[in-house]
Amino acid sequence: MMPADILTSTWHWLSMNSAGIAALFAASFMVLGVLSALEAILKSRTAQGAVAWAIVLIGLPWVFVPLYWIFGRRKFRGYALAKHSDHSEIDRIAAKLASQFSNFRATSSDDPRFIALEQLATLPFSSANDAHLLINGEHAFAEMLSRIAAAKHYVLLEFYIIRDDGIGGKLADLLLAKVRDGVAVYFIYDEIGSLQLPGSYLRRLRNGGVDVRPFNSTKGLGNRLQLNFRNHRKIVVCDGDYSLIGGMNIGDEYRDMHPVLKPWRDTGLALTGPAVHAVQLAFAEDWLWATGSLPELNWHVCSADADKALSKTLVLATGPADNTESCALYFLNMINHATARLWIVSPYFVPDAPVIHALQLAAMRGVDVRIMLPAKPDKIMIQLSSYTAIKETLARGVQFYYYQDGFLHEKVMLVDDDISVVGTANLDNRSFRLNFEIGVISHDRHLAQKMEVMLNTDLQHCVQLLPREVAKWSLRRRLLSRCAYLFAPLQ
Repeated sequence: MMPADILTSTWHWLSMNSAGIAALFAASFMVLGVLSALEAILKSRTAQGAVAWAIVLIGLPWVFVPLYWIFGRRKFRGYALAKHSDHSEIDRIAAKLASQFSNFRATSSDDPRFIALEQLATLPFSSANDAHLLINGEHAFAEMLSRIAAAKHYVLLEFYIIRDDGIGGKLADLLLAKVRDGVAVYFIYDEIGSLQLPGSYLRRLRNGGVDVRPFNSTKGLGNRLQLNFRNHRKIVVCDGDYSLIGGMNIGDEYRDMHPVLKPWRDTGLALTGPAVHAVQLAFAEDWLWATGSLPELNWHVCSADADKALSKTLVLATGPADNTESCALYFLNMINHATARLWIVSPYFVPDAPVIHALQLAAMRGVDVRIMLPAKPDKIMIQLSSYTAIKETLARGVQFYYYQDGFLHEKVMLVDDDISVVGTANLDNRSFRLNFEIGVISHDRHLAQKMEVMLNTDLQHCVQLLPREVAKWSLRRRLLSRCAYLFAPLQ
């Protein structure tokens, strides 16, 4: 039989049996939808997520079964195994650092507010650190470039988003110059967050000797279809004695050049002292996952400048490879231990039920709970989702403030008069359960006072959301918000 005859016969058979094939296809997806819904019910981390997936998987299986296998997994497979297999070098480094940290053990370790946090972290609170705030992109980028320029041995960088724009170009030029001077540069980017980064940017860095790698969130058979996990960390480490973290990615929007959302408000934190090695350890674990190897780094712990070493600091790296929901537990711990003040700034507010309840209880016991959000969002669906949680918490005394002067992107927290937090985690389910995040918790009254001044300045650019305004929200708005909140785990 000629090929043309085979094609004609095949087409004839398909046309004659199209109804049966369609029925078989539909039945197969119905079965897959039910099986996937059962798995979602058994394995989803929240009842909210289980209900959302079950509804759509059974109701529209041909649409949501593929989405479930791409976005629905609750655990990041292989990361923890890669870190600890065969008595890995990471375990040896962590043990060495823990021994050195005993020389800088902070009295904060005995504070009941921090006992659980130390169990979530790899390394304990350390003393003899210097931490200072970096307010907005220009300030942070200037310090970052200056510190990289001064590096003598190596530079570590890890960012969720990198753009080939003004600041991205400056960074690339500097990194290539450092490599020519003999400084090693190791650079991790998230391939989903940096999806729009042109290949030419990466090729230029690689051709110039920069070791730049994707985080490889889809590495391994178990993760091949999984696109929902992201490395949301923003880290710079120079020579093992300086680090910078915070909310800022590499992009000109942080320099107030976004066409709509400007000025862009954000905050970073610069660190020297023992805590730098805890940041470096988080980078090393990510590098091990991304590449299967570890670079030669400085693991000798030393204090910051004696005149500035005031901060007792804990570095907490969280993510979906952890045995517990470490990011959600960290937020709950901070909320539950606040006694007088709890000020939280986040661009997104989509917490789960335990965090909502903790915020309600904090306000009910007399804590000054304030949550600052952007008035102009960059993600409409997430803002819509937030209205449900806002309505529930506002009724119990939580105060909400909408930032009016551009886009608010910082992720900071001020607890009472002595605890400040700067990190990458948002107050939402994605950061709680799906993103790799990092934060620095400082038990330092002096730094807390500086953060109070900074946040009071931010509050001057805010308008408070009043209960009477929420009472006027339309039925349509409330229904849309409830639906969006129901599907928040899918976002």
